[in-house]
Amino acid sequence: MKLCTFESAGERQAGIVVGDRILSIAQVNLKRGARFPTDLLELIESGQIEALKDLAKGLEPELELTAVRLTLPYPRPGKIWCIGLNYKSHAEDINAVQPEEPGAFMKPSTSIFEPGGYIELPPERLTKDVDAEGELAIVFGKRCREVPIDEIDDVIFGYTTTLDLTALDILAKNPRYLQRSKSFDTFFSFGPVIVTKDEIADVNGLEVITKHNGAVFSRDFVRNMRHLPAKLASFHTDVMTFEPGDILSTGCPKGARIKAGDTVEAYIDGVGSLSAKVKRRGE
Repeated sequence: MKLCTFESAGERQAGIVVGDRILSIAQVNLKRGARFPTDLLELIESGQIEALKDLAKGLEPELELTAVRLTLPYPRPGKIWCIGLNYKSHAEDINAVQPEEPGAFMKPSTSIFEPGGYIELPPERLTKDVDAEGELAIVFGKRCREVPIDEIDDVIFGYTTTLDLTALDILAKNPRYLQRSKSFDTFFSFGPVIVTKDEIADVNGLEVITKHNGAVFSRDFVRNMRHLPAKLASFHTDVMTFEPGDILSTGCPKGARIKAGDTVEAYIDGVGSLSAKVKRRGE
């Protein structure tokens, strides 16, 4: 299933994307006499996805995609972890050596912006060189810790697209400034669709694309990562407990430098598209 949160008549609720239409969870409840959560994070936490899939079969999606606004799947993920320099092509682009083990950083919840919304570049006194990176992310579906790689699929809910931004000039001053360079407001987004894992036959065969002003800027296949998604997920469960809805973004092939007036998009066939417009804060 392709799940989303949408806004219609001022109300946000979870739904299932079916082609160019949406079947709301509320409609499933109404037609089937069910009581599935209509909040997407609560739905993930409930562990009822297989039951939802069964009861949604045969129901007609009642809404057109063009009649609603797709929003963040949920506004406050418990954890957002991202991986740096995971594609060889990205490391070569910035003349950096890939780490032997995954290099990770966190995104604050205040860095999140709405899909299709604005990236607000910080004042130039803070940074003049920002890039945007399209990535594939893992969405966890169960509370877990110390999960072996051959069991990691059991705790994964699905996958989504992300945009991760970096203030490159801050990072260039000192690698210890990585967290600061990644943490400005509007420096992260995800969604608007989360695809359940059963929809992806081979996650390592997915192609991750970043588009800049409508043109393909970078592209590479997940199989060319130094550390594949299953390894990344298992590795980080040795470090911390993950909970339903937590996000692990797996890195980008190459980021596009952006300026006010630009557009940027992360696209992964079979997963979805996440776009944004760019402006300078206060302008």
